[in-house]
Amino acid sequence: MTARSLPNPPSNHLTRRGFLRLGAAGLSWPGLMALQQAQAASAKRPRIGQGQAKSCIVLFAWGGMSHLDTFDMKPNAASDTRSIFKPIKTSTPGIHLCEHMPRIAKHTHRMTIVRSVHHEAPSHRSAAYWNLTGHRPPNLGGNWQRSRDDWPFLGSMVDAATRQEAMKRTGRNAMPRSVSLPYTIYDGGDANGQHAGFLGVGYDPVVVKPPSGKPYEGKSPTGGTIDLSPVAGITGDRLAARRALLQSVQGKAIPTNDTLGTQRYQQQALDLLLSDKARAAFDITQEPNAKRRAYGDHICGQSVLLARRLADAGVPLVTVYAAAGDLNGSAGAHWDTHGNGFNRLKGQMIPPLDQASAALLDDLSASGKLDETLVVWLTEFGRTPKVNGSGGRDHYPNCYSVAFAGAGVKGGHVYGSSDKVGAEPFTKACRPEDLHATIFHALGIDPRFHIVDQKQRPVTICDGDPLPIFA
Repeated sequence: MTARSLPNPPSNHLTRRGFLRLGAAGLSWPGLMALQQAQAASAKRPRIGQGQAKSCIVLFAWGGMSHLDTFDMKPNAASDTRSIFKPIKTSTPGIHLCEHMPRIAKHTHRMTIVRSVHHEAPSHRSAAYWNLTGHRPPNLGGNWQRSRDDWPFLGSMVDAATRQEAMKRTGRNAMPRSVSLPYTIYDGGDANGQHAGFLGVGYDPVVVKPPSGKPYEGKSPTGGTIDLSPVAGITGDRLAARRALLQSVQGKAIPTNDTLGTQRYQQQALDLLLSDKARAAFDITQEPNAKRRAYGDHICGQSVLLARRLADAGVPLVTVYAAAGDLNGSAGAHWDTHGNGFNRLKGQMIPPLDQASAALLDDLSASGKLDETLVVWLTEFGRTPKVNGSGGRDHYPNCYSVAFAGAGVKGGHVYGSSDKVGAEPFTKACRPEDLHATIFHALGIDPRFHIVDQKQRPVTICDGDPLPIFA
C-alpha cells in the first residue's frame, strides 16, 4: 500500500475547548456499505474466539525490551552474551526471570511467557507498526510518514469488530472503545501503527495521560490530559440540547469522507462530557492512596492504574506505552538500550514496569476481574545476543519475548523457546500476527473478521493463528 501523507494529522487529544474541532477523514459512504456487508458475512460464520476476556490491557515496552535481560535469560552463555543480571526463581518451578523483576516473578503462575517471537523489521517504527497492527510494514528498514493508508492500530480493529455488538447488548455507552496512555510514541515523528489508519478518525484511540505521577526523563511531544469537568455556564441540560441539535443537523447531511468519522468523534466527546460514569473512570484520585502507591508514583504506574479503571468501565482495549521520548534524539527513558544498557535497565526501565505489572495482577486477582481481563506485555523487538562496545545491545527482530496473563491464559507456562544464546526461535516460532490473533481470540473476535481498506476492499483484520496458550 502506498504512503499518502496527511498535511495536518488530526489530534487525538480531547480537551474541553477542542471537543468540537475534531476533523479529518472517515470512511466513505460506499466504504461504509462495503464494511457493513462484509461484517454481515462474517457474522454468519461461527466465531472462533475463545471469548473469555471482556477487556485487554497491553503494556508496550517502547524501544525494544531485551529478552536476554528480562524474560529469557541465558546464564550459561559466554560472557559477551549473558546478562550481568542474575536469574531468580519465580512462583513457577523451572521458570527464572531477571533479578530486577522480583514482583513479576511472584506472578508467573498466572502467566504464559512466549520466547519465540520473530519478524524481519529492524527499525523502531517498522517493528512497532508490525506489533501494533499485526501486519507487515511497507518499509521494513526505515521510517515513513504516518498516513491514513496505514493499517489500523489493534485497538481500532477491536473497536470496529465489537462496536455494533456492544451497542446491541448495552446500548449507547459514553466510554471510548480504545484508549492509549500516557503519550503517543515518537521516533523522528509520530510512530506509525498507533492510530486508526484507513478506518478513519472515527476509530482513532483516545490518547490521555493520568493527572499525576512523576514522569520519565523527557516525554514524547504529543500527549494530553483529558478534562471532563463541566464547562462554566453550560449545564448538562444545555449540553444535551446542543448534542440533539448537532445530531439533527448531521442527520440532514449526506455522509462524506470527511464527516462520518468527525461526527462520531464529536458525539463521543459530548457523551463523555455528559457522563458521570465516564468522568469517574478517568479520575484516579478516587483510588485509595495505598492503591496508588502500590502501582508506583511514576507515569508508568499511574498510567497502568488508569488503564485498569478504564477496563473496569468497559473500554475493551487499553494500551500503556511503558516508555516515552524521541528515540532519534535519545531523550527520555526508553528500552532502546544501545549504550549503558544494564544501568539504564535496572535504574530506569525494569523497576517501574515490574511494580506496575505486579500491582495490576494483584488488583485484578483481588477484584475477581483477572478471569475476564487479558494482560499482554509487548514490545517491538528484542536486543542482540552480544553486548556491544558501549555496554548495550542493538536492535534485534530475529527473536524476542512477550507474555500474557488472565482471561483463561495458562499459568506457569512457557510457549516456545529460543536457542542457546537467544538468537533465533528454537521451538514453536511465532510472529506478531499470531500475537494479534491470540488477543482477538481471547476477546471473542474472529481473527478473520472483515474491515474495509483505503481502496474500499474488504480485508481480514488478521493473518495469524491464535497461540494455544489457553487452559
